[in-house]
Amino acid sequence: MQEYPPNADSLMAILRRLRAPDGCPWDREQTRQSLVRHLDGECAELIYAIEKDDVPNICEELGDVLMNLLFQVTVAEERGEFTLADVWRGIIDKMIRRHAHVFGDAHAANAAEVAELWQKIKAKEHENAPRKSSLMDSVKPCLNLLDRAEKLQKKAAETGFDWENAGQIVDKISEETAEVRQALAENDNDHIDEELGDLLFAVINLIRFRGKSHASELLRKANMKFENRFRAMEKAFAADGKELDGADPATFDRYWEQIKADGRG
Repeated sequence: MQEYPPNADSLMAILRRLRAPDGCPWDREQTRQSLVRHLDGECAELIYAIEKDDVPNICEELGDVLMNLLFQVTVAEERGEFTLADVWRGIIDKMIRRHAHVFGDAHAANAAEVAELWQKIKAKEHENAPRKSSLMDSVKPCLNLLDRAEKLQKKAAETGFDWENAGQIVDKISEETAEVRQALAENDNDHIDEELGDLLFAVINLIRFRGKSHASELLRKANMKFENRFRAMEKAFAADGKELDGADPATFDRYWEQIKADGRG
């Protein structure tokens, strides 16, 4: 059996072999579009492993993501569009160009100044591109909805259309919460949905304005915290010989608060 050293060239050689006429029927059938679902799933599994700080799985999932990325390169090579070398050259040039404070004469003393410099360099790169009819055109529709909401807000903020302080956004969240209550009282489902959307957008605005985390990161952490606490509650019910199904609200509350108090989950 041929030896394959542990590097990108070996993985590319394996993928080309799988795509060959006498290779793997499944791999030969894959298209750029059909591979997207697998890439999306592997990225999600990698993120989950990172959130769990599961180092062996982080290593494995990184490999799966890399394989999916190089599979896309293999398809592009077959179509005569670009090669792996083109991909390397593009990202290396971009990293050097956008880190002018490291590889050039620019200066940036902290992360905020780096971000500002990055945006200026990006703007210069795109200054000869066709002019967009709206600032919103630069926010890609393909982003997940949480990230797209943040980017829409950031793009508007570049013009000065932004809040003055976080307290104003908290007040807006309170206002939107009151409007949700009013819509619920009216039992108008369309209005309820609209106000819930506005409330979500306001919360994302606060996250974006603080500039400490991204909404998707915070939601992942909240999901994990809920999942872990629920699992701990299941174990606590089982240890006491109780069933979750059919438990009354007071029992659920008692166990849930105890899980929280104990720091379990």
